[in-house]
Amino acid sequence: MSELYPPIEPYEQGMLDAGEGHLVHWEVCGNPQGKPALVVHGGPGSGCSTGVRSYFDPDRYRVVLFDQRGCGRSTPHAADPASDLTHNTTGHLLADMERLREHLGIERWLLFGGSWGSTLLLAYAERYPHRVSQIVVNGVTTTRRSEIDWLYRGVGRFFPEAWDRFRSFAPVADDEVNPVAAYARLMADPDTRVRERAAAEWCRWEDTVLSMEPQGAPSPYGGCPPSARLALVRIASHYFAHGAWLEEGALLRDAGRLKGIPGVLFHGRLDLSSPLETPWELKRAWPGAELVVVDDAGHKGSRSMRAQVRGALDRFGSLSD
Repeated sequence: MSELYPPIEPYEQGMLDAGEGHLVHWEVCGNPQGKPALVVHGGPGSGCSTGVRSYFDPDRYRVVLFDQRGCGRSTPHAADPASDLTHNTTGHLLADMERLREHLGIERWLLFGGSWGSTLLLAYAERYPHRVSQIVVNGVTTTRRSEIDWLYRGVGRFFPEAWDRFRSFAPVADDEVNPVAAYARLMADPDTRVRERAAAEWCRWEDTVLSMEPQGAPSPYGGCPPSARLALVRIASHYFAHGAWLEEGALLRDAGRLKGIPGVLFHGRLDLSSPLETPWELKRAWPGAELVVVDDAGHKGSRSMRAQVRGALDRFGSLSD
């Protein structure tokens, strides 16, 4: 089996009026009569990549992709400091997903995503379990405050020099344990140079955390175009400073709501940014979920992980709903 399917292009796309001045870009690829699937991208604030289309058999799937508020091709773009993030929260994104489902006339869909995307799709599935046929995740997070604190403080014990640089650029307030909120304040600074430097330092840290992984691009964050980098860091720091507006541990606590939804969780054993503890806990809390630990992969994935993810999607694609 080849790693992924050949590239495909969307046969339909548009801008969904999500309210509060937000237009959410969406596109549909594959077979118009195929099994509906929704791709939920990471970040938050990264936008959806075109390469993810190739995970799906274009003959079996009707694949829906969308750019979450403020990033990718959605407007207003968060790189513009005049754009307001007040109405860019987890609750708003969940409402956008449900609005998009209704707009496209889909009864139930498979959910696919990783990293922040796994948090968002789990929150959606726990709120709307009757709208979800199956779930496939590659890189599990639940965005607990403990996970955020690990990524932006705890893992610094492995990279003390880089950690000192990261936290020194954005000194924390007395009641803050990590620099996330401080970076969110810097990303709201009226000085363009301050925002650009803050975004560069944030991405430098993110790349450092992933630097020990043997596979994947060397600078997945720092290598982003300047506008995309500004949007990513502004939105990510905004979400993480608020704990993604999720009660601590809520997604694990409520994982019983996923009972009856087949799910496969792929996670790299070498993922230092999102340790294996979280998918292990989720698997134990989600009746019937399957956890696949990929030994040669980290957060950036690997060829073997991509092949296994495609295999899971092929398996679900052959099932009727």
